[in-house]
Amino acid sequence: MANPGFAPPKLKDFILTEKLGSGTYASVYKAFRKATDINWNADNREAVAVKVVSKKSLNKSSMENLLTEIEILKTVRHPNIVQLKDFQWDSENIYLIMEWCSGGDLSRFIRSRRILPESVARRCLQQIACALQFLHERNIAHLDLKPQNMLLSGNLLKLGDFGFAQYMSICEELRGSPLYMAPEIICKKHYDARVDLWSVGVILYEALFGRAPFASRSFAELEEKIRSAKPVEIPAGVRVSAECRDLLLRLLDRDPNTRISFHEFFLHPFIDLEHSPSAESLGKAKALVLLAVEKDEAGERAAALSLYCSALQHFVPALHYETDRQKKEVLRQKVNQYVSRAEELKALVRSDNRISFEEARSSRKILTEMSRDHPRLLAALEVASVAVAREESGAEDYETLDLYQQSLGEMLLALAAESQGRRREHLHSEIKSLMSRAEYLKELIKMREAQTDESLKKDSSAESVRSLSFDSAVSDPPKKSFMRSFSDASVNVSLSWSDMALLQTNHTEP
Repeated sequence: MANPGFAPPKLKDFILTEKLGSGTYASVYKAFRKATDINWNADNREAVAVKVVSKKSLNKSSMENLLTEIEILKTVRHPNIVQLKDFQWDSENIYLIMEWCSGGDLSRFIRSRRILPESVARRCLQQIACALQFLHERNIAHLDLKPQNMLLSGNLLKLGDFGFAQYMSICEELRGSPLYMAPEIICKKHYDARVDLWSVGVILYEALFGRAPFASRSFAELEEKIRSAKPVEIPAGVRVSAECRDLLLRLLDRDPNTRISFHEFFLHPFIDLEHSPSAESLGKAKALVLLAVEKDEAGERAAALSLYCSALQHFVPALHYETDRQKKEVLRQKVNQYVSRAEELKALVRSDNRISFEEARSSRKILTEMSRDHPRLLAALEVASVAVAREESGAEDYETLDLYQQSLGEMLLALAAESQGRRREHLHSEIKSLMSRAEYLKELIKMREAQTDESLKKDSSAESVRSLSFDSAVSDPPKKSFMRSFSDASVNVSLSWSDMALLQTNHTEP
């Protein structure tokens, strides 16, 4: 048999073609399944990736890694984990026949764009989290998470290369890639599955800022940076949302005991697993939009707008999950009509709120005068005024939302310590008003993100992206009968990663 380093080996039922890469003891080839019947069509032949492992190169440790990889991949089936289709062996090699992922790996994807918009990084992280949640429930740790081990297929990100993975027990060996290793591994301390959370933090950092947080020229330099007590810093001049910043810093906590837990990670609002693409996405969206239509027809505009926004946050994942182009286009057209109605309601609700907002402004002035002896509350009121001014000037973005959240945090502390009286009454009223505005703004931001995401899949030009704002023309409001025309057919996504990142970079990230 030919040496896999020079010519593709021969494998029953498959034709091995180009070499995709090689590692310490394995090479990976693209391959095609051979014809099995007279109806075989060369254009539709199945592509796979074949990992060819030379038996001569395997020592005891690498053989254990390989057997672990086979054992784990044989038993797991998840859309965000590369599937092991089969494995074979002969006198010279062991062959792992893997699912083919045509989009390359996440490392190349990041390098080709230098940095990823936060919304694209979130989608990557959301899918990583889905895979990790599946593994965590089965007590499996990966132990070598890095962009090179994350493959792209269509719009799906899939974890691969489980050579270091194991059913968690006490570990003593140095495992994984140093740049993505948790401090407890590099410092040769006891470690457990929480090292995967650190690696996720490094990957998120690299996706957002184009480099790893401890990029080094040598292992010694990396170890020195890891051992330093200096906290991880967000690069100056780069805007990230408060939720993203919070998750990033909690993932990159050197102490595994204070690092974010898996439970907290899966529930974190930045990841937002509730709105990840799944078979349930369309059903959730339909249920919410039915309620929205009912509220809309009853004249309850604010409630209807809130429900339309919530529905859209499930409709877009449903579009990502759908693979049938015809169904996808029908669904997209229907969603666009709901978006148009939500845009219309936004203007109406803003008009409805004008009087109550004016009353709140007057109340805020009174509260400000009453708080001259309370510097922290006074500062919080000033921050709230800035947030309101930004929102009313059209800055409906995460920066404005962060200002609302900062001011509300201080005000809630002040309210807890405030004794009964007029100032407490005004403060309570102000908090309710600001919470209402913050929730309204958050829904609009989420809806705009969802609308942009959904619309970008249809047209890649920058001009069309700019034209798809909430100030665009609206269509007639939808009717109940329109909603009920949705097909109950099962759905399953199809936006290429290349198109998604290219298009996302054409709109300003919050």
